[in-house]
Amino acid sequence: MTPPPRRQLLRRSVSASLSLAIAAFGTAAAVVLSSAPAAQAAGVPAPSPVAVPGRGATVPFKEQEAEYAATNGTLIGPNRLYGTLPSEASGRQAVTLDAVGEYVEFTLTAPANAMSFRYSLPDNAGGSGRDASIDVRVNGASPKAVPVTSKYGWYYGGYPFNNNPGDTNPHHFYDEARTMFGSTLAAGTKVRLQVSSTAASPSFTIDLADFEQVAAPIAKPSGSLDVVADFGADPTGAADSTARIQAAVDAGKAQGKEVYIPQGTFQVRDHIVVDKVTLRGAGPWYSVLTGRDPSNRSKGVGVYGKYAGEGGSSNVTLKDFAIIGDIRERVDNDQVNAIGGALSNSTVDNVWMQHTKCGAWMDGPMDNFTIKNSRILDQTADGVNFHYGVTNSTVTNTFVRNTGDDGLAMWAENVPNVKNKFTFNTVVLPILANNIVTYGGKDITISDNVMSDTITNGGGLHIANRYPGVNSGQGTAVSGTTTAARNTLIRTGNNDYNWQFGVGAIWFSGLNEPINATINISDTEILDSSYAAIHLIEGATNGLHFDHVRIDGAGTYALQIQAPGTATFTDVVATHIAQSNPVHNCVGSGFRITRGSGNSGWYADPPACTGTWPAPVWTNGGVPGGGTGPTDPTDPPTDPTDPPTDPPAETGNLAQGRNVTESGHADVYGASNAVDGNANTYWESTNHAFPQTITVDLGAAKAVKRLVLKLPPAAAWATRTQTLSVSGSTDNNSFSSLKTSAGYTFDPSSGNQATVTLPGTPSRYLRLTFTGNTGWPAAQLSELEAYTS
Repeated sequence: MTPPPRRQLLRRSVSASLSLAIAAFGTAAAVVLSSAPAAQAAGVPAPSPVAVPGRGATVPFKEQEAEYAATNGTLIGPNRLYGTLPSEASGRQAVTLDAVGEYVEFTLTAPANAMSFRYSLPDNAGGSGRDASIDVRVNGASPKAVPVTSKYGWYYGGYPFNNNPGDTNPHHFYDEARTMFGSTLAAGTKVRLQVSSTAASPSFTIDLADFEQVAAPIAKPSGSLDVVADFGADPTGAADSTARIQAAVDAGKAQGKEVYIPQGTFQVRDHIVVDKVTLRGAGPWYSVLTGRDPSNRSKGVGVYGKYAGEGGSSNVTLKDFAIIGDIRERVDNDQVNAIGGALSNSTVDNVWMQHTKCGAWMDGPMDNFTIKNSRILDQTADGVNFHYGVTNSTVTNTFVRNTGDDGLAMWAENVPNVKNKFTFNTVVLPILANNIVTYGGKDITISDNVMSDTITNGGGLHIANRYPGVNSGQGTAVSGTTTAARNTLIRTGNNDYNWQFGVGAIWFSGLNEPINATINISDTEILDSSYAAIHLIEGATNGLHFDHVRIDGAGTYALQIQAPGTATFTDVVATHIAQSNPVHNCVGSGFRITRGSGNSGWYADPPACTGTWPAPVWTNGGVPGGGTGPTDPTDPPTDPTDPPTDPPAETGNLAQGRNVTESGHADVYGASNAVDGNANTYWESTNHAFPQTITVDLGAAKAVKRLVLKLPPAAAWATRTQTLSVSGSTDNNSFSSLKTSAGYTFDPSSGNQATVTLPGTPSRYLRLTFTGNTGWPAAQLSELEAYTS
């Protein structure tokens, strides 16, 4: 295949990766644990990106941070300064082990038969990295040495970076390794990562561990072709299997049969080209494609559709296997991505992508492509990029961590990107640029995601007319309606080392030309931003609408305005903003704000315009200045084993102004009256037609513990009893009971209201079902109020 013409990406990026270490535990004799006393790392509590109810990817693992585990190592961080080891750790904290016998010990919270762990080793003097091993011990017995390496990390210099330690700007420090235990460990089992030797590496820094229960291998589907049994591919990885797997794929297309990759590690040194075929494995922990051409380093493992110039590919399914490459540098023109080419009407499902340049760089034109239920780890560049006219395509329920550039990106270079969606993804620790971005694009949706821990030169969410080929003349600029709803951003945005000031958690750029579109940012949480929460720069952005946005913690400002534009703000509430004046605006009336109801904490007139940028104040879950670790790691806090993982609890009425649906209403008494904050307006259901329902969408799963139900306070409303039940749902499809049916009396002499207590089960949708009313043959409510306390 001849790849499409490439151009230098003109991007700011870096790189890192994960060790291919799938080792089963043996039955070695028990080993006595180190006599060092157990201790806690005593990390500063910080919200976790995998603990946001109803948002982000549904992951198969339970994550534990090293900074909250038992250890006799040294806590590092919290610190967000680019180029420092803790700045690239999840939560900006980790634990360093630098002596034999030092360990981090995790206690399983659920059964598990496998683990992945994120770590960093120092580079070697030549910049080629070092190999070592660390012991994994289960309840003190059966130690297993798991290989670890720094060969996929440590980049230097300016974009696109190099492997020369003599250059400046070291970064991309961490990698991941994975191993299976050989049996299922029960909840409560203690699993240690312990140093047995410092000969190969003077230190081991542990960031976190992910524990999961991996299902048994998936059997060969009936009637499918087997790359080993039928085509002679080598499952040991000793021989190059590229041609044999390609032959199997070609036969599968010709015969209309699925192609099966059984358990094994397969050397693949070039692209497997797929078209009109299903390629599936035994599961991403069992079927692994890996490899790189030993002489031509621009070739490596990848599964590609035909390029669009060659007609593209279609009707492809890639499922249940891993692509773990050997890419240790960033060369933008090299097609060494896990997945690439043009794949229309195709699906990638449950594929593990690691140690390639990009997880999936898709060059269109192409249509109706989906990545779902996948993991993208340790890339040298982007996690995913929809490039050159990708339309009606989606990335959903996918976990992305430690990319060298944008985590999830759309780039409409020269050809329009239209109606693409990034939904229910978790994007953590892009080492350069943004967690999620669209460069141009029409009618784009970026919703229900979690973004956390931006490192440098980017923000959490970016919407921009930037980069080559993005302009209205070619129809590639931001246009139509961009929807960014129900996203949570944690510790996003950071310093741009070119600009020498901070980039906001959500930021907009009209560099190529002004943005003139409808951009709706709604039902969003912006937590503990490193610099500003909302940021405009490099040209005007018009048509911004912020609705139901909570800003809690910003290192500098709530709003950093460096470009003109127009925006409306409704129910935008900001707290814990570092600067006393929450707005920095030196463009004056060039940025026009329309304020609706329910705003607080983010507006000032006049705004600040200082000409200097303040040092950020990082709150790290409520500790000003980022907090400091204890000087003695053996002196734990009172309850270090139960660190908070959820964002701060919300206060106030969660239902007010929310979307609401009903089974029906009488005359003009629609359901929206029940959430408008006005007790004198009310909802009345269809008469003489019990049961009747009203359902409110809280925007995300909330642990509601109390409902206050109101009727108009006027004395003309006689006392009545309404019989109702309450149920909850996270998807508006399957509801479970939160409160069984009971009668609630509404008496004007005591405020005409009733309180319903709930168990606090996280629910996004609350449904009240009415079966009776002694005062009128219909359900009636003037206000439905929901509280977490």
